[in-house]
Amino acid sequence: MNFIADNQTLEDLALLGKFNPNSVFSIFNKVKTRGGEKLLDMMFRNPMTNAASINARSQSFRYYFDNNVSLPVSGDLVEKMEAYLDEARGGSYVSNLWTSMRKRVMATLVKDDSYGRIEAGVQHCIEFLQQSKKLLTELEKLPGNEKAPWKAWADTLRIITRHTALNDMPDVKDDLSLMQVSKLHHLLGQTLREQLHQLLELTYELDVMITVAEVARVRAFSFATAEQGELAVLDVQDLRHPSLKQAVPNHLRFDTAGKTLFLTGANMAGKSTLMKSAGIAVYLAHMGFPLACSSMRFTVLDGLYSSVNVPDDLNKGYSHFYAEVLRVKTVASEVASEKKLFVIFDELFKGTNVKDAYDATLAVTAAFASFRKSYFIISTHIIEVGEELMRNDDSIRFVFLPTVMKGTVPTYTYKLQQGITEDRQGMIILENEGILNML
Repeated sequence: MNFIADNQTLEDLALLGKFNPNSVFSIFNKVKTRGGEKLLDMMFRNPMTNAASINARSQSFRYYFDNNVSLPVSGDLVEKMEAYLDEARGGSYVSNLWTSMRKRVMATLVKDDSYGRIEAGVQHCIEFLQQSKKLLTELEKLPGNEKAPWKAWADTLRIITRHTALNDMPDVKDDLSLMQVSKLHHLLGQTLREQLHQLLELTYELDVMITVAEVARVRAFSFATAEQGELAVLDVQDLRHPSLKQAVPNHLRFDTAGKTLFLTGANMAGKSTLMKSAGIAVYLAHMGFPLACSSMRFTVLDGLYSSVNVPDDLNKGYSHFYAEVLRVKTVASEVASEKKLFVIFDELFKGTNVKDAYDATLAVTAAFASFRKSYFIISTHIIEVGEELMRNDDSIRFVFLPTVMKGTVPTYTYKLQQGITEDRQGMIILENEGILNML
């Protein structure tokens, strides 16, 4: 079963996007190879729902996190090698020798570059294998080689380099004779072609593992532990947004005693950032990736839904409020189907009047809180909703992000506190900006 996260959620949390410098994907996209980038994108699009698989990938990242390793090969070299292997054709050694001789003659007579491409491709393969052997020498010095995540890569490399025809592998700087080019072209382009493709695929995986671990090390990210079972829990310590360098950490916990978090706070107090941080952490945790916290323990979920920036739809004639209603309907349908979900609602029903927003937020929050398989964070400015819920539902936890006034200037701690806040600084900010005087 695939982890659920629809396009609205992916956009709300800015999870994907190679060309979006503010996306979570871009934080980790420091890979050297194009194949590594494709693999990273595939991982981002396919979070897992199996605790063993999640923890296995997490352990692989931890290995490179604990052992500082760098990938010596360049993306340009790998691309050239891959292009050479894709162009390689079958045939016997004799036919390849004859083809190489003919192309070399043509290169001299009519400046045909076919022979030059073959010679360059052979040299690219030799350089790649030499650099890989150096990396293997470094990896073999690390502890725990028996279960190291690079074992499949190393085994494939050894199979290739132990081939008798490569016993006297020439140096990449050496000029190769026609016989050497023909012999190596047949060996690398035909005999070992599939093994070399396999080695490239494993190198892409190595690229992702080493790169993600380095990002985690530089940004002080940590790793989550997935648990499979009915005893639901989601506990994340020192949670912060991965894009913010000076983010204030917070502790979030959901369990069977409390699966709904009712969040209040003034504008700019940090509600949206906190909710996005939680959603991103849940998503990355199900990928087995490091995340912006000090620790996280969670029961595997079926998916993630958010409602942060719900757009209206002029083409369909949907108002903002109706778009919000449809979004709540979508989530309600999934929750009612007994899926285990993490749900974020940021300021429900902003698109209607205060009375309707109060009634709708109260009813929807109470209804969602009755479901025990999913977790919810619901924020609002309508504190009266929280006060009513507090009187009637002891399964909901109430937290707020405070505002500290310094004279007439509001400041924010971004640190969660228990309870419901009555902070309302809208008019103060309006007055501080001098708008009323301008009018």
